[in-house]
Amino acid sequence: MENIKRALLLVISAICFSSDMPVLAQNKNAIEADVCIYGGTCAGVIAAYTAKRMGKTVILIEPGKHLGGMTTGGLGFTDIGNKYVVTGLARDFYRRVGEHYGKFEQWIFEPKVAEEIFNDYVKRAGFAVLFENRIIKTNKKGNEIKEVIVENSFKPIAAINKIIRAKVFIDCSYEGDLMARAGVSYTVGREANSQYNETINGVELMDGHQFPDGVSPFKVPDDPKSGLLWGIADTELQAKGTGDKKVQAYNFRITLTNVPENRIAITRPANYNPQQYELLLRLKEKSPWKSLNDVMIMSMMPNRKTDINNRGGFSTDMIGMNWEYPEADYNRRAAIWKAHEDYTKGFLYFLGNDSRIPANIRDEMSQWGYPKDEYTDNGGWSPQLYIREARRMIGELVMTQHHCQGKEIANDGIGMAAYTMDSHNCDRHVVNGMVKNEGNVEVGGFGPYPVSYRAIIPKRKDASNLFVPVCLSATHIAYGSIRMEPVFMVLGQSAAVAACQAIDKKIPVQEVNVKEVQNLLKSNPLADGSTPEVLVDNDDTDHTQKTGSWETIKNGGYGPTYFTDDSKIGVTKAVRFTPDIIKGGNYQIYTYLPKVKNASTQIYITIDDGKSAVEKIVNQSDLKIEGQTSGEWVSLGSYDLLKGNKAYVQISNKNADGVTTADAVLFVPLK
Repeated sequence: MENIKRALLLVISAICFSSDMPVLAQNKNAIEADVCIYGGTCAGVIAAYTAKRMGKTVILIEPGKHLGGMTTGGLGFTDIGNKYVVTGLARDFYRRVGEHYGKFEQWIFEPKVAEEIFNDYVKRAGFAVLFENRIIKTNKKGNEIKEVIVENSFKPIAAINKIIRAKVFIDCSYEGDLMARAGVSYTVGREANSQYNETINGVELMDGHQFPDGVSPFKVPDDPKSGLLWGIADTELQAKGTGDKKVQAYNFRITLTNVPENRIAITRPANYNPQQYELLLRLKEKSPWKSLNDVMIMSMMPNRKTDINNRGGFSTDMIGMNWEYPEADYNRRAAIWKAHEDYTKGFLYFLGNDSRIPANIRDEMSQWGYPKDEYTDNGGWSPQLYIREARRMIGELVMTQHHCQGKEIANDGIGMAAYTMDSHNCDRHVVNGMVKNEGNVEVGGFGPYPVSYRAIIPKRKDASNLFVPVCLSATHIAYGSIRMEPVFMVLGQSAAVAACQAIDKKIPVQEVNVKEVQNLLKSNPLADGSTPEVLVDNDDTDHTQKTGSWETIKNGGYGPTYFTDDSKIGVTKAVRFTPDIIKGGNYQIYTYLPKVKNASTQIYITIDDGKSAVEKIVNQSDLKIEGQTSGEWVSLGSYDLLKGNKAYVQISNKNADGVTTADAVLFVPLK
């Protein structure tokens, strides 16, 4: 709470006293800025920080009371896909999380730690944040957005509405509310496979997060006249690949703790309805459970806290109850949000208290409670519902399944994505007299791919000064791969860099020079003028040299591929990584080690700083991997490197007793 108070004080002082902050116009309720960002999600904070660091006046509008969206809202077990796509300030965020926990970088964290870091971005850059305000209108002149009007989110009174005028607007909300009110083309739901020649969009009945055969959907088992149990649609399942307006399920990523002195008991919620959970009992009659992890994904965070997510046929996802949400008014959204909260809190209470739940499960559930030191202004409960998908812009280019799988490649990438094409279930049906979930898709097996600049800007006729890096232009199934929090941060930074160019050159966003944006993101990744780190990946043929034959592996490493050798004895093989050091100085060097079967117990690595060489031995036993990743950076020490390309790191199969890997080497300038 103290961090929020400090951020609010910063806002007041910034607006009142700083000449490079948003200024109050003649109308006391009007504020003018170069860049207006709507939505204090992770993307919104990073976009605001970037634009402010680049010398622009900035205002960030957040409808709620907290910054960070899902990154601070309980999703602490980061959906990564491939760390290679996490660049710039997004990477800086996870490095700062690592610093908090005494590591190089970290991808699992407590909500309050993430929120402290985002609040510190506000403090360090000094941009204004307008909390508890939501958009109600936009005013345009032709295709140019001139201003937005916002009202207090909790006490909407017309007399205190505010007008925000800006040169460029960036919609970083999960719902796309600024985009929609500006008249920008968008869609909701799932496209038919036929629309973009895809294969896994629209209606899909797959095995993932599914009910086993034989679970009856009726209140009286096998008696259709008794009616359907709660949560089952009374409509027929449509043909595979059919498009519709259904939205993949939302849930809360639940933070609990089993530390007694930090635990708030899970009590019966006011709107508790045990009938909502009858299907869970039916499911577990067919698939008996041994622990809570059989019905919820309970990922452990530091200090004995959780990030709980949906698992199986019946869990924390409230399937089919969110379809109205993307386009609903604020009152209807609040009702849907509350229904999800009631369902989730009721679900937890049901697991710990209903006599039909096995005693061992109830006992296990009783060990958990809401944390006293998280969400202290909300009873230990996250203030952020997981809006996995809402509106999606139809922009200059629509990202599709073909982009994800590398069959089409955007030549104007301003960020990358790599996660599995992922959709949670959208509906629950009666199929052949049994309960079946519909809509779950989990299809991966592809490497990192570029996200087009044209996917974060509207069509010129719709708006000339708007960026949409969160509700970006993508089909349902492509969005399922792109929609990860680290990627949102990357795209938020890219949008801000492009916005500054549009302002400086006085051009529409559709005329921004993307190559200039790409170059600036590469040369100034932290937006502060500091010396960038140097990455040499094995796929970088200009800076790597192989001796001997190595096998190329396409999944599980850093970037598109990595090399392996399992010859063990015979000809010595090596991969040399040679960086271009822009500025001489002290660098910490890391190598990325993917986790592989039958790995050599030791890896011999030579580090040459341009003056002399040393040999390091990395023990495979030292490799500790946490979170959704298959590898980690391992420090090789700090070295004084000369400018140019005289230094190198070489990985060899010397004395190998198993598989040797060569993936990527990172040179991080020490401050």
